[in-house]
Amino acid sequence: MKQAVMWQELISMVKQQVLPALGCTEPISLALAAAIATKYLDKNSIKKIDAYVSPNLMKNGMGVTVPGTGMVGLPIAAAIGALAGDANAGLEVLKSITAEQLSLAKKMLTDHKVSVQIAQNNKAIYSEANIYTDTDHVKVCIENSHTNVILIAKNGEVIYQNNQSSNCTSNNHSIINQASVKSIYDFASHADFEDIKFILHSAELNDALSQEGLRRAYGLSIASTLHEQIKTGLLADDLLSKVIIRTTAASDARMGGATMPAMSNSGSGNQGITATMPVVVVADYIDATQEQLARALILSHTIAIYIHSKFPPLSALCAASTAAMGSAAGMAWLLGKGQYEPIDMAICSMIGDLSGIICDGASNSCAMKVSTSVSSGFKAVLMALSHIRVTGNEGIVSDSVETSINNLGAIVSKSMKVTDTQIIDIMSHKA
Repeated sequence: MKQAVMWQELISMVKQQVLPALGCTEPISLALAAAIATKYLDKNSIKKIDAYVSPNLMKNGMGVTVPGTGMVGLPIAAAIGALAGDANAGLEVLKSITAEQLSLAKKMLTDHKVSVQIAQNNKAIYSEANIYTDTDHVKVCIENSHTNVILIAKNGEVIYQNNQSSNCTSNNHSIINQASVKSIYDFASHADFEDIKFILHSAELNDALSQEGLRRAYGLSIASTLHEQIKTGLLADDLLSKVIIRTTAASDARMGGATMPAMSNSGSGNQGITATMPVVVVADYIDATQEQLARALILSHTIAIYIHSKFPPLSALCAASTAAMGSAAGMAWLLGKGQYEPIDMAICSMIGDLSGIICDGASNSCAMKVSTSVSSGFKAVLMALSHIRVTGNEGIVSDSVETSINNLGAIVSKSMKVTDTQIIDIMSHKA
C-alpha cells in the first residue's frame, strides 16, 4: 500500500475511534439504545423498559455513575436514556438532562418499571432496549461497538436492520491489520500537520475534564488526595506526579459522573484520557509546540488503537494499561527527540510490567488503574531513554515489539476468557 494512502486511512480510522463521550461508554450504549427506541414512541406514555446486555457490558455498567444522575448502574441509564436521551448525539446521548426528566426516571425505578438482564449471546458489546407503551413495543439492538445499531423494530416490524458487524469499515480493519509500531511512528512523525491537528481536540477535552476532577470531589478523589500530599511533602512535585495527578483527575471526574465529555479511544473514555493526558503533561513540561503535541498525540492514540485491536472489544484485561502504552510512545517521542528506539523499548517494558491488570468492571476505582498504568508508562520511558528495557529473555516479552504485542493479545483473547467469566460470576453474585 502506498504510504500516502495508508496515512489517510490511518487518519480516517483515528477519526472513527477517537470521539467525544459523556460518561462510561457501556451504560451510555444502553442509554443510546433506549433513546433511539423512544423516537418511535410517545415517551410520556412509557409503561416499562426491559433491557438485555452482554455479560461484559453488565460488568462495566454495574458500578459506574451515570452522568447527570448521581446514580450508579444500568437501570438508571436505560430510564434516563429513554426519557431524556438525544438519539442523534451518539456517545453524548445524555448531554441535556433536566431535573424533571431525572425525577421521572428515578420514579420508573422506584415503581419497578425497568429491568436489566444478561443477554444470552456471546457478544462482547451488546445492548438491547425494549420499550413498551399500552399500544406499542419498540426494540433497538446495538452490537459490537457502543453506537453500532443493528436493529430497530416496532411491534415486530423491522424499521431498520444493519447486517454489518461493526461501524468500522473494512478498510479500517485492513489498515490496522497492515500497521506496525514502526509504520505508525513514521505516520505520526511525518504526516502533514494540517491533516493530523484535529487530534489536538483530545487535549482540549480531556484537560478540561482533568481540571474539573481537581476542582470538585468525584469518585474516590484519587488525584485530589495525591495533590494534597504534595503540600505535606509525602509526594514530590515532579513530572511523574504531574503525569499521574492530571491524568487521574480526568478519570476521577469521568467515573464520578461529571457532565463533561471525555475524548474516548476505542470506545472508552478512560482509554482516551490515558492516551491523552500524560502526553499533554510532558508537552507542557518541555514547552512543546502545537505541532509537536499533535504528533505525539496522534502517535499515542493510533498505537493505543493498534494494540487494542489485538483483543476483544471488552475483556478481562484493563484496557487503560494498553492505552498507557500509547501514551508511553507519545511521551518517548517528545522526550526522546522524535527517535523510534525509545518508543519500541518502552512498549516492550510495559508489556513486561502491566500484563496482569484485570478489568473488574467500570467503577470509581478505574482511576486507580489509570494512575498505575501511566506511572508504568513514565517509568518505561525513563528506562528507554537510558537504553534499558525488559528483554526478550523475560516472560511473555520478545525481542520484537510486534511479537510482544501479539503475545499479550494471545493471552487476552484466549487464556483470559476464563478469567473474565470468573470475574463476572463473582460480581453478579455479590450480596
